[in-house]
Formats: sequence, C-alpha cells, structure tokens
Amino acid sequence: MAYADQQQMSSSKIVSIILVVLIHALFGYALVTGLAYSAVKKVASELDMIDIQEEEPPEEIEEPPPPPPDQPIEPPPVVTPPPIVAPPAAPRPVISTQPVAPPVVAPVVAAPPPPPPPPPPPQRANPEPRGNPGNWANANDYPSRALREEREGTTSFRVTVGANGRVSDCQITGSSGHSDLDAATCKNIKRRARFRPSLDSAGNKVSGTWSSRVRWQIPK
Repeated sequence: MAYADQQQMSSSKIVSIILVVLIHALFGYALVTGLAYSAVKKVASELDMIDIQEEEPPEEIEEPPPPPPDQPIEPPPVVTPPPIVAPPAAPRPVISTQPVAPPVVAPVVAAPPPPPPPPPPPQRANPEPRGNPGNWANANDYPSRALREEREGTTSFRVTVGANGRVSDCQITGSSGHSDLDAATCKNIKRRARFRPSLDSAGNKVSGTWSSRVRWQIPK
C-alpha cells in the first residue's frame, strides 16, 4: 500500500474517533441536562408545598414614665401650747388637838431560867478495890512448907464481887506451879479484899468481876 493511502486512512480514522467522542459528549450532555431538569422540577414542587410563615415583629414594650421630680418637704406649722393653768388650792383641813393619855406599859417579867438537868447517875463497869490490894496477901501468909522448900511463883486470879462489895468467888486463871501457893492466894483474897461494887446505868449496885495476880517471893 502506498504512503498516501496510509495517511488517508489515518486521517479517516482520526475523524471517526472525533465524531464518536462528540456523539458521546452530546449524549452525556443531554442526559445530564435531562436529569438536572427533573431534579429542579422536583425541588420546585416540594418548595410549593412548604408553607413559609413570616416572623411577626416583636411587640414594642412601653417604657414606664419617669418618676416626678422630688418636691421639698414643708416643715409642719409651729403650734404654741396652751398656757398651764394651776388648779385652785384646796382648803386646808382643820386639825383639832386634844390631849391624849399616855399608853399604859405593863412591866415585862422575864421567865425564870430552866432548872439545870440532873446529873447522870454514877456508873461503874467493874468493882473498885478499897485500900491497897498489896496488903491482901503478904509474907506472913507464905505457906510454911513452901517456905521451907523455898518455892516461889506468881498466881493470877479473878474474883466475883457481889453488890455488898465482898468477894463471893475466886478462880485461878494462871497457876504459879504450886497448888499450896494458889490456894493461899484465893484464901487471903476472900478474907481481906473489899470493893466498891459495880453500878448499872440507873446507878444500882450490881455484881461484877475483878482480876489481878499475887507474886509469892521469899523475903531475904
């Protein structure tokens, strides 16, 4: 094939391609234009259906009137008080003086003081010895046998004293260790002891007890 033929075919092919492109462009434009028209028509129909209400202008608020200007306060009028009128003086009462006898004053006699209370009755819980108890048993009362055997010791005793002040009973509360010395103790106490008897709360003489001891010692 000659070169001129090839060039002619190439030109024809290019023209064909350009025609095809133009056809597609026109077809696309027509398609786009039709779709846009239908969309615009639909939007317009929807806008016709919407009821657009216009906003009402806000109501104007009336401002309150300005307060009246301050007016000066007038002082109250000065009122003069009425004059003070003194009441009429009352008449003075007439007082008649009469002699009055002085009151009779009776002498006041003081009550005598109460008598002093009587002294409490004497009380004595235990009998009290009369005289010196050391003289109730002495060296002359030493048993002869105990004296020969030179026996010594201390005897404790307790006596019962009657209401008459005499010993009614004698008991050995602590032995000397020798029966003859203990017996001599109670024998001499019963014979020589004298007491002031015990007294109760009313001051009556009653029996009581008294305790002591005798020491038996051979004199040198």
